[in-house]
Amino acid sequence: MKNYQQIILKSITVLFFTVMLFSCSNSTEEVRNFLEEKNLPIGTAKDAYHIYKDSGRITSKLITPLLLDFSNRKEHPYNEFPEGLKIINFENKGKDSVTVLGDYALTYSKTEISEIKGNVVVINHTDKSRLETDQLFWDQKTKYFVSEEPFTLYQDRDTIIGIGFECKEDLTKHLTKKTTGRLETKEE
Repeated sequence: MKNYQQIILKSITVLFFTVMLFSCSNSTEEVRNFLEEKNLPIGTAKDAYHIYKDSGRITSKLITPLLLDFSNRKEHPYNEFPEGLKIINFENKGKDSVTVLGDYALTYSKTEISEIKGNVVVINHTDKSRLETDQLFWDQKTKYFVSEEPFTLYQDRDTIIGIGFECKEDLTKHLTKKTTGRLETKEE
């Protein structure tokens, strides 16, 4: 008799949990809206290592300890990199590369503009130039960097220090503002 009661109790328990599982049928849209209202990411990746390819050729690598995916935002979907990131872009079939490092970043998918903050370093490995600043905006469509923060740009024979600059992604063709530093020029 006692054994029979245990079987009935277990059956009722299993039936109860089965009904509960099937009654929880939120749609994907409801879950996305809930996460958006609570300002929670739709996805999280730890120790992410992502390779971007174009026509079978590696164009860039993204390395980050933590990626938060907020692509469920209707107005401004974005990705957040709260523990920093490292991006390596390859040009000319991998011969030229530019590395971008920062302690924190946001990248907006609709506009393809990224904001990188905290110990930002951009290195052009071809000409050994190096940019250091605390904040950088990067337009990935036009491959252009902009900042209104203090910066230091190290080049082969020059060191430019200033506040505010614009330049191409490979640190060439730059426009600097409020500059000081050591510049080498040629007289003609």
